[in-house]
Amino acid sequence: MKKKITFDYIVVGTGPAGAVLAKILSDDKKTSVLVLEAGENRDKDVPIRDSTQAPELEENFFPQYFWQGEGTPQEGVDDRAFEWTTGRLAGGGSSINGEQYVRPTAEVMEKWERLLGNLWSPEKAVQRFKRLERYTGETTDASAHGYHGRIDIRQAPAEPTAMAEKLTDAIEKATGFPRILDYNDPDTPLGPFTRWQLFQKRNGERESASTAFLSADVVTPAGRGVRGRKLTVRYQATALGILFSRKRAIGVEYLQAGKCVRAYARKKVILSAGINSAQLLMLSGIGPAGVLREANIPVIYDNPNVGQRLRNHTLNFAVFSANRHDRALPANDPDALYTGGAFLPDPTGLDPHRRAVQLIGIGSRGMLTVAILYLRPKSRGSITIQNKDPLTIVLADEGFLANPDDMEAVKNIYKIYIKNIASELALIDPSYRLVSPDPAVIDNDAQLEAFIKDNFDHNHHQQGSLRMAPLRKGGVVDRAGKVHGVKDLIVADASIIPFTVDGNTSASAYLIGYTIARRLRGETMRRKGRDLAKMERIEE
Repeated sequence: MKKKITFDYIVVGTGPAGAVLAKILSDDKKTSVLVLEAGENRDKDVPIRDSTQAPELEENFFPQYFWQGEGTPQEGVDDRAFEWTTGRLAGGGSSINGEQYVRPTAEVMEKWERLLGNLWSPEKAVQRFKRLERYTGETTDASAHGYHGRIDIRQAPAEPTAMAEKLTDAIEKATGFPRILDYNDPDTPLGPFTRWQLFQKRNGERESASTAFLSADVVTPAGRGVRGRKLTVRYQATALGILFSRKRAIGVEYLQAGKCVRAYARKKVILSAGINSAQLLMLSGIGPAGVLREANIPVIYDNPNVGQRLRNHTLNFAVFSANRHDRALPANDPDALYTGGAFLPDPTGLDPHRRAVQLIGIGSRGMLTVAILYLRPKSRGSITIQNKDPLTIVLADEGFLANPDDMEAVKNIYKIYIKNIASELALIDPSYRLVSPDPAVIDNDAQLEAFIKDNFDHNHHQQGSLRMAPLRKGGVVDRAGKVHGVKDLIVADASIIPFTVDGNTSASAYLIGYTIARRLRGETMRRKGRDLAKMERIEE
């Protein structure tokens, strides 16, 4: 009889949450951990390592690095369809994203705390981010950052270019918000700035979940833990579903080298598969009973919340001509990637102390593009399976602009922020002129709406489809990531975000992974303490 493959924990995915869990759980040398990664380890590939290639990665979705798929046509943007993808390689999305490190603000974490308790308080979030970070850069408050963690965070560039300075000055004058140095300082979350904080090593190379937590001091290139660490990483291992005994998760079935393999977990199965986690739950019998029965999947637990409340930030652009003598990036630091930016509140004055808008300067010779993200969308989408075949892509409806309030919000960003920034830029340097949209379009409501739909783009900030909340409040997992209705199954990734984060999602995924990993380690230590106390009582 073939020996069962058994570990204490099985983790699906090596993205920001999964890699953190793998490392922290296996820090206990008595604990065995199996990690399944559908892709390969591509950490040494030039397109992955070289930060200057990050924009091209995000635009081209190379099949050796990405899952290949498309979402459903979006009614809110004239039935246009967008890619449904993330990284399919070691590090997951952190290996192919735009490298921006943006913590959720205290206002967001206060909402998490009210719903979920003190485990997710703003104060605890800051302390955990500090333990994760190895920060290199300037700040208004050194106590806001960590300097000894595993994730290299580089603030760049040290010396901003003329283009970045002009954009930042224009935003400052147009909005009335003074320039800030450190947007991840809880005391300065709003305002324009010249220097982004990036997931980068000090030399400018990409820092991913893989390079930070599955590095050579943790695991070998072949996926074996080092120095007595009971960690096994299996690459090109695509999870197909969770194995159950009644309502207890006992393992994972996965595809590797054309064969179906089963691995078993003594303690927990943990899904950190990002946009694929909802599909894996449904394929395993957790989700809306009607959908599961139609697909001939036995229902383990009927939860209509699975796959619902999918959220993503909106993405649009404004394009300016620029002075051809102004560099977008310093000649000595092309890894800096961005040409200034800002975090701002709603331009109408609603909630003036809360982030609602993210502006990103993306420069080139003679041109400056400003990416516009609306960070507080009301629209909600959904994820559902088509059938029981785990290799069939889901129907992902992101619901862009489904709520008319989102269209109004984006229009206001153009009518107020972009229009005023354009005026101030032209005063600073007449070479800078708004070319898209044409200023006349901004003044015509119907034309502006058509422009927004026509030029709408896709953001990879998917979150919330497996909401962390009580069942009665739309939850799929509890405050510790434990899946409602079953035992020993956890989800830990951006899909469990309960309220939309006000910035890029990678930092929040790291926070989720770290928080849940430390909690699991704590449970293990308490259990060992109880067992020791029991032994001592017996001996007495």
